[in-house]
Amino acid sequence: MVEPTSLLLGLEGLGVRSVVRLPDRTRVVEVVTTDPNASRCPDCGIASTSVKGHAVTTPRDIRYGDDPIVLRWNKTRYRCCNETCERTSFTEALTEVPARRRTTTRLRTQIAREIGDAARSVVEVADGAGVSWPTAHAAFVDHADVVLGEVAPVAVLGIDETRRGKPRWTRDTDSGRWVRTDPWDTGFVDLCGDQGLLGQTEGRTGAAVRQWLSEQSEEFRAGITHVVIDPSAAYAAAVTSELLPNAELVVDHFHLVKLANDALTAVRRRVTFDTHGRRGRKQDPEWANRRRLLTARERLSPRAFATMWNALIDNDPSCQILSAYIAKEELRQLLAAAADRVDDAEIRTRLYRFYSWCADTKIPELHRLATTIETWWPAILAFLRTGLSNARTEGYNRLVKQVKRVACGFRNTQNSRRRIPLPGTRAQRGSTRLTTEHPPGYPRRPHPHPAPPPPHP
Repeated sequence: MVEPTSLLLGLEGLGVRSVVRLPDRTRVVEVVTTDPNASRCPDCGIASTSVKGHAVTTPRDIRYGDDPIVLRWNKTRYRCCNETCERTSFTEALTEVPARRRTTTRLRTQIAREIGDAARSVVEVADGAGVSWPTAHAAFVDHADVVLGEVAPVAVLGIDETRRGKPRWTRDTDSGRWVRTDPWDTGFVDLCGDQGLLGQTEGRTGAAVRQWLSEQSEEFRAGITHVVIDPSAAYAAAVTSELLPNAELVVDHFHLVKLANDALTAVRRRVTFDTHGRRGRKQDPEWANRRRLLTARERLSPRAFATMWNALIDNDPSCQILSAYIAKEELRQLLAAAADRVDDAEIRTRLYRFYSWCADTKIPELHRLATTIETWWPAILAFLRTGLSNARTEGYNRLVKQVKRVACGFRNTQNSRRRIPLPGTRAQRGSTRLTTEHPPGYPRRPHPHPAPPPPHP
């Protein structure tokens, strides 16, 4: 039976002989070796009984309470009894306290998890554990090399970019000219599994995406059925049949709504300048209702909607702002087909209603919006049928920014490649598991219909 104090310490192979409290409240724990395998030679594995000497070490362990604890281990040094073994002597070593280590294995594991999984800074964790920065960083590197292995095949791949740093001006070594460098990273996320952030590559170009995909195995690329992206021509060009033979491109609906809101804002600003010869002011109804215009129809109360509608009717005789607002709501109604689970006939009906409204208004901003929708329609239709979105990718972008903020930036690219994926691949796995009730990526809730449009201007 294990002695209770040794059981409380919890270091396998070590038994507590005594505990002494010093005047400065430091607790000194005297431990001895209880594992008989510690006397075996690490090279030949033969147990030795020839004692050469003793050595006292003080490996640092996890903290217990507020008062400091010091482990004092009187290790035995043995002579190897095997005459054919090249090692003449060795010192006791355990799994919890390896040879030539001044920290226990569980302390190094705790440090690595706090840095990687909890996304804490190395300086903060090292100070809390009472070790140096190199020791804490080395523990994290060992942990990351074990956890971060080859990515498993995924079915749905999300692609999005995050800024790596501020734009900088650097001098080109060949031409001697100053060139503006805008650092970006492209991340790849598992949208239907629990692997989280699969990896990152420098740049936000199609070449960067193709390079990362080409580095993956053929099995990985063949298993991808859908690729979810923002409306980015560079990313769309990278999703080719040569690299991803079975993948279908899906565009994220959030950015489509943002395009509609931007078109509405552009119309409002243009109409305001044409009417008043200046930018909008707070006494202008179109400026005072700018946030109501960008708010979804179902989120506006009847009173707020009537206030906005009547004010714009009275102050905008051309009704261009309200026409742009209706176009935005028609697009939202079209995208809501993914949540409504309608058939293809209803999708075509909603699409025709959106196109016809944009065409009849003769507003250039709405024409450009309709052209964009037409360009991306195959990817939009894929979204309407699958309900996939880049919401999880945007969530991991937040984690990426958080890790960079905690680390105050990275100068070493290799360190950033270790630090950034861990919060998304380990600690966040439980919160990213999906249910089978609905397809991933889209909230399944009823979408109220917008108010009927007014008479055509």
